This record gives sequence, structure tokens and C-alpha cells, in this order.
Amino acid sequence: MPAWFSKKPKILSSDPNEAELERNSRMEGLWVKCDDCGEILYRADLEKVLNVCPACSHHMALPARARLNALLDPGSFEELDTGLEPQDPLGFSDSKKYRDRIKSTKKNLGENDAFVSGVGKLDGQTVSIGAFIFEFMGGSMGSVVGEKVTRVFERAFDLKCPAILFHASGGARMQEGIFSLMQMAKTSAAISRFRAVKKPYLSVMLHPTTGGVAASFAWLGDVILAEPKALIGFAGPRVIEQTIRQKLPEGFQRSEFLLDHGMIDAIVQRKDLKSRLAQLIGLMA
Repeated sequence: MPAWFSKKPKILSSDPNEAELERNSRMEGLWVKCDDCGEILYRADLEKVLNVCPACSHHMALPARARLNALLDPGSFEELDTGLEPQDPLGFSDSKKYRDRIKSTKKNLGENDAFVSGVGKLDGQTVSIGAFIFEFMGGSMGSVVGEKVTRVFERAFDLKCPAILFHASGGARMQEGIFSLMQMAKTSAAISRFRAVKKPYLSVMLHPTTGGVAASFAWLGDVILAEPKALIGFAGPRVIEQTIRQKLPEGFQRSEFLLDHGMIDAIVQRKDLKSRLAQLIGLMA
């Protein structure tokens, strides 16, 4: 074995482009640029403030599990329905086979589908809770997501506790066709049964909440909250403009617009969401 001093030293490239690429690869994932104000932020510091830009208060995407960890009492969350996985009932294929798309997304994200759910405690109060994982195929709702949402309300019924849902979805999953659309009625029926226990369903709309999710259970909450500047609606503004051939009002379908028109109850900053939900549960449950 040659002595340590006989090994060739690493030669640093004199090409500025290669040096920049090497630097970028080292820094990848450490820094985040705010989409609103352009501020460059250190990721670790940003995560401490729940991915809200300290310079302009822009609410960036927050992973579902990080949201639940920040919201619920430490160590209280018990994830359920982990064995449910999407199937390919139609043998759907577009640019890629649906089963292959599911497989690669599961591998990349480490998630079985676009929804995580279970039970936990919020300020000491048991809640049945679920959150969409938007990174999984745009948070689209297939039959498994619909089943998980339904079980959130069934558990809330059995436990006689409040139900909380965080929505971030592009709508029904086209790869499952009518099986996906059926979830709109299925989840709405579960909410109707849940009403019998007279506990609140708190619906929190995130960016974006659209399509079949917005057209069903997302709008059926006893109290409907939203984060700032969240896009909320059935069809997107561009589709609506092309259909009606008219220019839409400024800020159309954003949470501020909906609040002004009485469609939601409140806009809540992310840092205040836990205390607001706890307050509502204390008043209504």
C-alpha cells in the first residue's frame, strides 16, 4: 500500500464554469429563493419559521408531515391507514403508464399516496386529522385518497372528536377516471354522517385547493380557514378567462378575494394556525 503522501492531490479546475457547478452542487438544498420577493434564505432558518419568508411573509409550500409535527402536541400523532396504496383499475397510460408513475413517485417521495392521516392531540384535545401531500402527483385525489379522507371522518365519528383537514390539491386524479370522481360523493356522505356527533369539522385551504377537492369536502367545513394568497377554486383563472372570454378581477380566487366575498371565514398566518384551531375547538367541541 503506498504511503499517504504518494497519493495524487485533487486538482481544482481553473474553468470558472466548472468551479461554479462544483460550488452549486455543494450548496444544493442549503439555500432557498423566495418566489415573491426574491430574497435568498438559508433553508435551516426558513424551516424554523415554517417556510414563511421573514422578509415579505410569503407562505411557501410546507410538507404535510412537517405541518402536522408543528401543529400537534409532541409525540401525539399516530399515523393510520399506511397500508392503503393506489391501484391502476383502468390500466391508464398517457406519456407514461400510471402504475409506473405511481411506482416512481413512491420511490422519490417515500409516500404511498397524496394524503397522510391519523389521530393526534391539539392542545390536549384528541383530533382526527389529515393533510394532502401536494408533491405526490399534485395532491390529486384518487380512490385511496378518497378512502383515507372518508376514514378521517369515520374515526372522528367513532371517537366523537373534531376533524381537521389541510387541503392542497389539483383535484380528482384523471388516471382513475370515474373511480376518482366517485370520491367526491363518498367523502361528502361521510361528513354528513359525522354531523350526528355534533363535533366541528375544521377545513384549512392551502395553496392550491382546486378541482374535485374544492368542489366537495373542502368547502363543507363548519369553519373554513385559508393561508394568505392561496389559490382556491374549481377551475383555474386561466381556464375561466378562456371560457367566458372576459378578464377576471385582480386577485380572483385568491384567499383574500374569497374572504372579501364571504366564501371563507378567515385568513390565518401559519404561525398563528395552531392557536386559532385550538381556540375554535375549545369553543365548538
